[in-house]
Amino acid sequence: MNARTEPAEAAAEPPDALARPALIRELLLVAGLFLVYKLGRQLATGHTANALHNAHRVWDLERALHLPRENAVQSALLHGDTLVHLANTYYATVHFPATLAFLVWLYLRRPAHYVWARRVLAVVTTAALVLPFTFPLAPPRMLAGTGLVDTARVYGPDVYGPPSSDHLSNQFAAMPSLHFGWALMVAIGLIAATRSRYRGLWLLHPLITLLVIVGTANHYWLDAVVATAMLGVALAVIRPPHRTAGTADRGAGRLAPREPVLAGAAR
Repeated sequence: MNARTEPAEAAAEPPDALARPALIRELLLVAGLFLVYKLGRQLATGHTANALHNAHRVWDLERALHLPRENAVQSALLHGDTLVHLANTYYATVHFPATLAFLVWLYLRRPAHYVWARRVLAVVTTAALVLPFTFPLAPPRMLAGTGLVDTARVYGPDVYGPPSSDHLSNQFAAMPSLHFGWALMVAIGLIAATRSRYRGLWLLHPLITLLVIVGTANHYWLDAVVATAMLGVALAVIRPPHRTAGTADRGAGRLAPREPVLAGAAR
């Protein structure tokens, strides 16, 4: 019998080869996520007295847990005007653009991972919007007696106005820190979606974000801890797509060539 070559039977397409979701729908979904984030925080504005009372409770709890004082990070930033200005700029400008760039890259190169990441971010953001209704929290920069400086107001740039006239954000929604939660998800998502040997360096983004939000006195350590816990629950429920051998290393996202096999040669 003459041997003939036939392509191997088509295996199931790996997750990264799945068709991308409809662009218009995704633009609306992501825009809606950011809109819910902004409007949801606005609905929980006010509660100044409760927010300051809770701030003292969080501060005392951190000391009882022997967490390092936020002052230690801020003192390092205040060694020079340039460093603290860079920290304020990072806080003001990196949060939204980095998350958006992350979602765009996944949408273009890793569609299945994009759907997973978008779902996780939506769940975490929605859950985070509930907490300010039940536990309004003033940031440490508003807490008297801590020795902390409102670095954005003193050194700039400042993204917040006076709380009473700030119509763009809820400054009494410090917990959880979505700055940190989103940054951590960006790092986890990129580590899961790529195969570069250096992909662990993406963790520098949430690490820098943590030092920035604490050093600028916009968040407590516990704000990041709660954000991490919420993200952990979301990741446990919404599992990432499985990577397969068909996906090339270094995040190229290309399918490996299929080798022909000899059909009937051993019959």
